Amino acid sequence: MKAIELNDILTYKFLSEIRYAPGGRRAAFVVANADEEENTYERRLWLYEDGKTRQLTAIGKEGSFCWLDDERLIFPAVRTAKEKKRAEAKEAFTPYYVLDLRGGEALPLFELPFAVSGIRVLDGTHFAVSAAVDKRYPELWSADKEEREKVKKEREEDKDYEVFDELPFWGNGEGVTNGKRERLFLVSLDPLKVEPVTQLPDDLLDFAVMGDEVFFAVNPRAPRLSIRGFALRAVNWKTGGTRAVLEDGELCFEGMESAGERLWLFANALRRFGLNENAWIYGVDTKTGALSVVREEEYGMYGSVGSDCRLGGGRQCLEHGGSLYHLTTREGSCVLHRLDADGGDTPLVTKEGSIDAFDVCGDEALLIALYDMRLQELYRADLKTGEVTRVSDFNAAALEDRYVARPEPLSFESCGRELGGWVLKPRDFDPAKKYPAVLDVHGGPKTVYGPVFYHEMQLWAGMGYFVFFCNPVGSDGRDNAFADIRGRYGAEDYQNLMDFTDAVLKAYPQIDEKRVCETGGSYGGFMTNWIIGHTDRFCCAASQRSISNWLSFYGTSDIGFYFGNDQNDADFYDEPEKLWEHSPLKYVKNAKTPTLFIHSDEDYRCPLEQGIQMYAALVDRGVEARLCLFHGENHELSRSGKPKHRLRRLKEITDWFEKHSNHTSA
Repeated sequence: MKAIELNDILTYKFLSEIRYAPGGRRAAFVVANADEEENTYERRLWLYEDGKTRQLTAIGKEGSFCWLDDERLIFPAVRTAKEKKRAEAKEAFTPYYVLDLRGGEALPLFELPFAVSGIRVLDGTHFAVSAAVDKRYPELWSADKEEREKVKKEREEDKDYEVFDELPFWGNGEGVTNGKRERLFLVSLDPLKVEPVTQLPDDLLDFAVMGDEVFFAVNPRAPRLSIRGFALRAVNWKTGGTRAVLEDGELCFEGMESAGERLWLFANALRRFGLNENAWIYGVDTKTGALSVVREEEYGMYGSVGSDCRLGGGRQCLEHGGSLYHLTTREGSCVLHRLDADGGDTPLVTKEGSIDAFDVCGDEALLIALYDMRLQELYRADLKTGEVTRVSDFNAAALEDRYVARPEPLSFESCGRELGGWVLKPRDFDPAKKYPAVLDVHGGPKTVYGPVFYHEMQLWAGMGYFVFFCNPVGSDGRDNAFADIRGRYGAEDYQNLMDFTDAVLKAYPQIDEKRVCETGGSYGGFMTNWIIGHTDRFCCAASQRSISNWLSFYGTSDIGFYFGNDQNDADFYDEPEKLWEHSPLKYVKNAKTPTLFIHSDEDYRCPLEQGIQMYAALVDRGVEARLCLFHGENHELSRSGKPKHRLRRLKEITDWFEKHSNHTSA
């Protein structure tokens, strides 16, 4: 069988946003693919009906949608030459098209004067819409052409500098966010009417629809964002009347869902396990605003299984029949559960792998999932039996006659715990031969690796490497206490990884222990930086979008002013020595391992200076190092960066491994 090759990712199809029509007879979803020539991605709408799939749109600009009724769906897209020209001029607008499944082309339906981030259909002519606005020009969306041109000219004159007067002042994947707010609007058609609901400087957090009311949560933004505190309000979308529901100054808001006639709130007091504590589920009395605990949740209600073969998202939680259906990560898999009104949580679909998005109709669910070491496909699930059936074949050709390594589970003991990981064997494995290997460390730290298809790992296995990965303490998939490593970064988690490496080398003596490479991104990048300062057992390392210095991270990362303190259980002002104690840069004087650094100049989660500091220190001390900087990319480079950049990133890492493991792939 042929090996997975670097460029194969250009042939993969990525599925997202599965949604049933209101009547449940059919469902729509998005299929994306890389466009290497344009160095971007194409996205199209597809339909699932009567057990079959068919393509609905062709232009390749249709990345989201919602159902207007059983026969019609609407989607935002820039399709005409005039719209493209306006978009290139960075005009804020969102054109919506309607597609009737009974026949005909997609037709313009309405256009909104701002960049829409979310939309809910209230009825055939009314919508609740969230959109980004600038508090410096709060009513620009409703201004006439002359006023818009005036503001455009002002911005053009000011384009060479930025003014920051808030914290955070930028966001990963968003650019400069200073002054920007998410705002809720009510939109009606015939004629088009747009009415703002939330008032600035409030920042919209989420909204949910219950009958004639739209419930919405806002953060009363001050110059310094507080992660605690929110206000819950409601607006009657028929009359426009608003009312206060509750004000809370302690809980950290994480989301909400309507369930029949009940509103459920996901929030966290942060008292037991800090920022990574899984949200409790509260019931909200929408008349009085009283909160009641439905479930003190020990597991997250979302998926966190890592893969580089997704593009786009989808529902992680939804209401159906008065219950909440939700994804949850258990060990190395993402599964589907149902939460009932009494707090009972019932597993429904527990197949090993990762459900990436889903929707429910009756006793059936449609899943977009990574199962059986395949790329993403569409599956139908019987919610009574948990049985899953594949109903699409988008990626069969991409993996036809390709060697796909099967993860072999490996349990090991470390620091008094039993932990688990997986090992991929190299293509054409011969037990009499010696092989190089790669230890891959996931990000987060509160995510997991699992037995799902991962392009970079399969590439290396196809080239003749063992690849091994595990979920050390701090990972998701277990309870809150397991995920809590505040104040212990680089301690037990590091030991877990070293013990896992020892266990793999013992179980697979075909691995040449002098030719083991190591890599990781984000938290995995932090750990890579930590590893090279504490051991020289690896022949080389590749540190990606990393953290090296918690002190500088505090003031430069979009989450630095609260995440660093929380995760290190230290205060920047009173305990800087503790932040430094857990900074890999402190130990760089011990480093001997040749290290490649991958970073992006628009990564505001783990800013560029984090990688630069480690790189500079290694070069200064005479250790072989290389820094590959990607312009115009952010923290998501490896998952959703431009196709050519993703290929170059992976080539850089692979070439580094090949050079330092003295390996020549077949």
